[in-house]
Amino acid sequence: MNDVLAWGLDVVRFAQRCVSPGLTPLVKAITFLGTEWFFLAALPLVYWCVDRRRGARLGLLVFVSTFFNAWLKVLWAQPRPYQLDPSLGLAFETSYGLPSGHAQSSATFWGGAAPLFRRPWGLLLALALPLAIGWTRLYLGVHFPTDLAAGWALGALFVAAERLLGDRIEAFLAGLRPQLKLAAAAAVALAMNALFMKDTSLSGAFFGFSAGLIYAPAAAPFSAEGPAAKRAARYLLGLATVGLVYGAPKLLLGAAGSEPLVRFLRYAAVASWAALGAPWLFLKLGLAEREGEAGA
Repeated sequence: MNDVLAWGLDVVRFAQRCVSPGLTPLVKAITFLGTEWFFLAALPLVYWCVDRRRGARLGLLVFVSTFFNAWLKVLWAQPRPYQLDPSLGLAFETSYGLPSGHAQSSATFWGGAAPLFRRPWGLLLALALPLAIGWTRLYLGVHFPTDLAAGWALGALFVAAERLLGDRIEAFLAGLRPQLKLAAAAAVALAMNALFMKDTSLSGAFFGFSAGLIYAPAAAPFSAEGPAAKRAARYLLGLATVGLVYGAPKLLLGAAGSEPLVRFLRYAAVASWAALGAPWLFLKLGLAEREGEAGA
């Protein structure tokens, strides 16, 4: 064991001095805010019900950030604290530890979502929530402090890149034909598969979401605005249909649904439905107005 990991174990032990049966459930509730399940619920909420443009960019940002996190975990293959000292394990994970996915994803999401909030609340959330979620990972014994630092740094890097380059990339893509945009999305997804062949779900989700965004302005130009009741209705309906698109093929295909190509197509279908299919359904059912008509 090297000196950095030994120091990290001491930090985890210090964080666990306050462990108690009453505090642990609260810690696990906070740590849930950094899971993929939270982001899978939060991203559609932003895209369908808050701000379509910000939701689209935030979704792509989180997909790319999550992909690099998964790739780097396998590349660096660093163990978790409880694997070196089993007494520290209050929770368990199936992946490697460096960088922390909870730290990176929360920094990416809340940093990318900050413009949706009035100042200084966006900045406060972007700082406070990743820090709080990171502390829970020490408490639970699933991450070293260096895992958290790397995750926060990478998340901040992705957010900074989106701030600096997002408008330029969007303006450049706006001048391309849909077919060229789709080809570019396919090339990125292919590169993701080449880098990380172990799991094709993230590349599939990126491609499907990108494809949906490319054709949504023409096929489903919805507005995320509207009365609270309609926003709530389309969010609940959207989640239900996304669950159906995700679950039905998995149920029908069984073990074959885990094959790399099939997994890619499944996740592409789910993400494209979220980006295009569900908004089209909202318009058909009158749960959303066409963009430019809301509030008219």
